[in-house]
Amino acid sequence: MPGAVVEVLRLCVVVFFGGVGYFVAQIPHDAGVQIGPFQSTGVGIILGASIGYVLGGVVARLTGRGLRAAEVAFQERSVEQVLAGLAGAVLGVLVAAGLLWPVLLIGAHAVTLPLFFFVCVTIGTLGYRIGIANRHDLLGFLGPRAGFSSPHPSTSLRPRLLDTSVAIDGRIIDVVRAGFLHGTLLLAQPVIDELQGLADAGDDTRRAKGRRGLEALAALRRERGVDLEVIGDEAREVPQVDAKLIRISLDRSAALLTLDSNLARAAALAGCQVMNLHALSLALRPPVSAGDLITVLLTRPGKEAGQAVGYLDDGTMVVVERSRERVGAEVRASVTSVLTTANGRMVFARPEPAVPIRPQPGPPPSSAQSLPGPAPRPRPQAPGRTNLEQTP
Repeated sequence: MPGAVVEVLRLCVVVFFGGVGYFVAQIPHDAGVQIGPFQSTGVGIILGASIGYVLGGVVARLTGRGLRAAEVAFQERSVEQVLAGLAGAVLGVLVAAGLLWPVLLIGAHAVTLPLFFFVCVTIGTLGYRIGIANRHDLLGFLGPRAGFSSPHPSTSLRPRLLDTSVAIDGRIIDVVRAGFLHGTLLLAQPVIDELQGLADAGDDTRRAKGRRGLEALAALRRERGVDLEVIGDEAREVPQVDAKLIRISLDRSAALLTLDSNLARAAALAGCQVMNLHALSLALRPPVSAGDLITVLLTRPGKEAGQAVGYLDDGTMVVVERSRERVGAEVRASVTSVLTTANGRMVFARPEPAVPIRPQPGPPPSSAQSLPGPAPRPRPQAPGRTNLEQTP
């Protein structure tokens, strides 16, 4: 904090304690008591100002530390949180002041003013915290009246409207039990009617789908992490179930929870917030699948004979068969299977056979080297001369 601000705060404390000394000194002064050669009022002011000067520096520096801590706390919050907190604090102070202003008319101000400010600060702090906790509702209520557009709530705060495909799939139960889905789930009556129609169908496949969907909804109702709320048909003029769900999602500002990619695209085009579980499953799919070729560094031998263990970049364990002697080296292997357990994934692979190195073909021989010339003919010897005579 700048030194000038510290001195200003110290001056405020000095003036405050000087005033306290003045009021305290009025008690013996009214009774006619004198303190030495000085008036009791002057002594009270001097003593109060001295105490204020000593304590003023401490109070100012503590205030500076509090302001720095508040600055750090505000930097960690979004603009919406700060605005909602300030609005809640202002509303809390106004409510406290409106309720306690008659107290200022009763008794001495030296007693009522500290009580008034204490209650105002307490209620204002409570309003600040409530404003941050309910920032979306508060800004949505005050925003249009103040000329601001109301913020769009995040998907995590919206209720989710269930589609028929989600109920038939049944994996939503595992998602809820894993803690990734919570809050209010809306179940429209048209979805129940469609599942009941499938359960009563003559085809065995359709009947099995309908029964599985109804069983999944019954199990979902028993889960503690979510609140399943059944709503009526709020779009009776719309004939199709998918179109009904889009209309209900728009009217209730709910997120549409579906596994149907076509419905997800249509709802997104209509302006709905879509939560596609199929996209979630694609995002969580194993990094490799059977038949993929991977390159892995073998770090240690495996439990079984001939096995070696390595790890992918994301930490997935890879068990390579017939590679114990290659620990410490990188091998290229073909994935045979992927095992998913509660502790993670485990990939089993088989090493690829080494490709033999073929000799590189050399340049073609020249015509002079490839076509041998005629053998040299022996020189004829003259009659009567020997080889010794022909030698020079």
